[in-house]
Amino acid sequence: MTFYPTDRLALFIDGANLYSAAKGLGFDIDYRKLLEEFRKRGVLIRAYYYTALVEDQEYSPIRPLVDWLDYNGFRLVTKPAREYTDAQGRKRWRGDMDVEIAVDMLEMAGHADHLVLFSGDGDFRVLVEAVQRKGARVTVVSTVKSQPPMASDDLRRQADSFVDLADLADIIGRPSRLPRFIQESRTTQADRDADADIDAEA
Repeated sequence: MTFYPTDRLALFIDGANLYSAAKGLGFDIDYRKLLEEFRKRGVLIRAYYYTALVEDQEYSPIRPLVDWLDYNGFRLVTKPAREYTDAQGRKRWRGDMDVEIAVDMLEMAGHADHLVLFSGDGDFRVLVEAVQRKGARVTVVSTVKSQPPMASDDLRRQADSFVDLADLADIIGRPSRLPRFIQESRTTQADRDADADIDAEA
């Protein structure tokens, strides 16, 4: 990663996308380590974390993480997830945070030298180009080493630099607590769920 000590940095974490990428690589993100790592790389002025939350659930597995992030240096951006029924009649939730990420990145482009986007979503290519026109550099963090790859080729080409999440595993990760065979079966299920989400949006 090319960072300068005087760089004003801003992080933009697409929560669902980063979670899927890390799971595909078999580790969990340690968000304390992630923040510490980027504080070493420059002057960290903001770290945004984006996620949709399912309302009216007695317990949400993401709630403890969201609460921790909120108290530990991250700017939380959330919105309610929308419920829908997939082709097999199963109840699912969808919460696209693309607009929120785009608005914040465009606003921060005038205040930061280097924006770091944790997402491989190809829809962000035009956003990255717009941010670069404002004079900011953009690093994309995702992975091409998972099956299937999580990073869009168009997004990788547009970014000033691309960092594969697999290369950060030892720095910002902790091993998944699940045995490998369960991780693999869950990754396969996550792939099927992602395909179902894409089909539903099409």
